[in-house]
Amino acid sequence: MSRIGVFVCHCGINIAGIVDVERVAEEVGRHPEVVHATTYSYMCSEPGQQLVRDAIVEHDLDGVVVAACSPLMHEMTFRRAASAVELNPYRCEMANIREQCSWVHEHEPPRATEKAIEIVRCVVERVSLNRELEPFHLPLTKRALIIGGGIAGIQAALDIANAGFPVVLVEREARLGGKMARLSGTYLNFTAAPGLLERKIEQVLSHPNVQVLTGAQVVGVEGYVGNFEVLVSSGIVDSGLVTSKQAKSTNTEFTNSESTNLRTFDVGAIVVATGWDSYPLGRLPEYGGGEIPDVVDGLAFEGMLRDGAGLRRPSDGRVPREVVFVQCAGSRDPERGVPYCSKVCCMYVAKQAMMFKERVPEGQAYVFYIDIRSAGKGYDEYVQQAMEDHDILYLRGKVSKVFRDGDRVIVCGTDTLSGVPVEVAADLVVLATPMTPGRQALELAQTLRVGVDQDGFFSEAHPKLRPVESLTAGVFLAGAAQGPKDIPEAVSQASGAAAKVLKMFSQDEMTQEPTVAYVIEGLCSGCGVCVEACPYEARQVHPVWDIATVNAALCQNCGACVVACPNKASRIHNWTPDQILAMVDVVSW
Repeated sequence: MSRIGVFVCHCGINIAGIVDVERVAEEVGRHPEVVHATTYSYMCSEPGQQLVRDAIVEHDLDGVVVAACSPLMHEMTFRRAASAVELNPYRCEMANIREQCSWVHEHEPPRATEKAIEIVRCVVERVSLNRELEPFHLPLTKRALIIGGGIAGIQAALDIANAGFPVVLVEREARLGGKMARLSGTYLNFTAAPGLLERKIEQVLSHPNVQVLTGAQVVGVEGYVGNFEVLVSSGIVDSGLVTSKQAKSTNTEFTNSESTNLRTFDVGAIVVATGWDSYPLGRLPEYGGGEIPDVVDGLAFEGMLRDGAGLRRPSDGRVPREVVFVQCAGSRDPERGVPYCSKVCCMYVAKQAMMFKERVPEGQAYVFYIDIRSAGKGYDEYVQQAMEDHDILYLRGKVSKVFRDGDRVIVCGTDTLSGVPVEVAADLVVLATPMTPGRQALELAQTLRVGVDQDGFFSEAHPKLRPVESLTAGVFLAGAAQGPKDIPEAVSQASGAAAKVLKMFSQDEMTQEPTVAYVIEGLCSGCGVCVEACPYEARQVHPVWDIATVNAALCQNCGACVVACPNKASRIHNWTPDQILAMVDVVSW
C-alpha cells in the first residue's frame, strides 16, 4: 500500500478564492493511501517546496500529489523537490485545480470544490500505480544549426560560436542580413542599422566556428534532440547579388549555378530564425495596393529612403511633397486582413515620417492611426518627438477610401477626435502593412515537426515559461519567425535561444524523459497502424520480429499510438489502462 502526501495550493486567491482548499485536503486525506494532506498559500514558492521536502522525510512518503496549477507550469518544479530528498520524481504528479477548475467555475464555488476533490482523488489513484522510472541517457552532438541569416540568426550564431561550439548558418537568400539589410535606419537611432548589421555580418563570416551557407534551404531532418541529421540543399545562387566581402570569406559556400548541392550535417540543436515577409499589397485594393503605383508598403519606402539619388516616387520620379502614412493597413482586421497587431508599425511609421521630413524639409507628413502602441523604453517619447519636433500631423481615424486623381492620390478619412471628415491630396501613400510568417514557414515546420499558430508563426512551447522553445525538443525559436517583433526584441530572443542551446551543450550527454510509449510484444500483431498514427516518426515495425518498436528519443508522449492500436499493445509509462480505469472508478457519477 502506498504512502501518499497531498499538498493543496491556494495560489493566492486564484484557487482559494473559489475552491474550499481546506475541505479538499480534508476529504482527500480520508483516502486509505493518503497519510498526509495539507494546504499552503503558494506551493511553488521556496517555502512551499520545502514543505513538500520536509513532509516526504517526516511521513516517509513514497508518492506526492500537488493540487495546484497546470503541470506545464510547475510539474518539473515539484519533481525536482521530490528528487532532492530521494523520492523518485515520477512518483510525483500534479492535479490541475486552477485552469481546469477554479478559473472555469468562478461563479459556482460549491460545485468547483466538489470537482476539485474529484480531480485530486483521480490523481491519487494514478500516483498509487505509478512506477519508479529512470531517465534515458543519449549521446549529444555539440554543433548547432541556425536556419535564417537575418539579425536574429546572426546573433544566435555568434553567441553559440563565441562559446566555442561549431555552428552551421543556413540562409535561403544570396546574402546575409534579412529584412534589416533593407532598412534605411532604425528608430531611436537613424544611422545605426547599416553599420551595425555590416559589423555583425563581418563577425559571423570571419568567425572560425561558423560555417555559412547562402542560397541554401533545409529540406530534411531526421533524428532527435542532441542527434539531428539535417539535409541542406544549396540551390541556384546568383553570385552577382553577393557582396564582395561575403564572396571572399572562406567560411561561405556557394554552389555552381547549374547544379544543386545536397549536404548532410549532424547537429545537436536547431534554431529557427526564418524571419517574416511583407503582406502582399495586392490584398489591399481598398487602399489602392497593387493598383496605384504611388501606394507602397513600409519596406518599399525604406528602399526609397536608402536611394542615394534622393527620395523619388515610383510613378514619375518626382520628389513627393505630401506623404500619407496609413497605419494598421490590413492589421487588426480579421475579416479582410490579419487579426493581430504587428507591434512595430507605430514606431517605424514615426521613424519614416521623420526621415522624410529630413530629406524633404518643406514637405508634410500625415499619419492616419487607430491608436498608438509605442510600448518600450523611450518609444512613446520618440513618437511624441515626431509630432512636436517634426510637425508630423497625426489623425486619429481609419482611412475610408484611396483613389487616384490625376497625378495625386486622394486619401479620405475622418478625424474621430474632432469628428471632421479629412481629405488629403497626397503625392505618395505608405501603407503600414502586417508582418506575416515567412513564405516557407509551414513547409519548414512540417519538415522540423514543430507547430505553428493560427496565424502561421512558429509556436512556442509556453508563452511565459518557455518562450524560445518549440514543443519539439532541441528546436528553438528566435526573432520574427515566432511572431512580430522589432530588432531589439529579436536580438534578445536570439540570445535567449542561444543560451538554451549552450545549456544543452554544457552536458556530456542528453537526458530523456522516460514517460514515453512502449509496446507489449505479446499483444502486438505488427499491423503498423501505430506507425502511421505517430506524428513524430518515433515508431516502426521491426523487419525481423514483425512487431512495433519505439524510438524513445523521438517519442513526445502524445498518445496517438495508444488510441490507434487495435490490440491495446501500445502503452505509455505511468499512463496505463489500469491507471485510467482506477481514476474513472473513483469519480462520483
